Amino acid sequence: MPNPQTANQVGLQQPNAKNRYEVQRDDMPVHCPMPGSSLWNSHPQVFIAFDANGRGKCPYCGADYQLKD
Repeated sequence: MPNPQTANQVGLQQPNAKNRYEVQRDDMPVHCPMPGSSLWNSHPQVFIAFDANGRGKCPYCGADYQLKD
């Protein structure tokens, strides 16, 4: 169960505030919402699948992910 106290934590990013993310191979596996985001007001965490061109998309919020080497 998610921590209900995350609404009171400071320093967390607003989830799904960006719609495009650039990630490195070192960040793999990538999930949405990204680490450091407040989870109490976001969608369930989902791992992002990347295509052969290094592109991925979150099925919940539609955020685009680009794998940068």
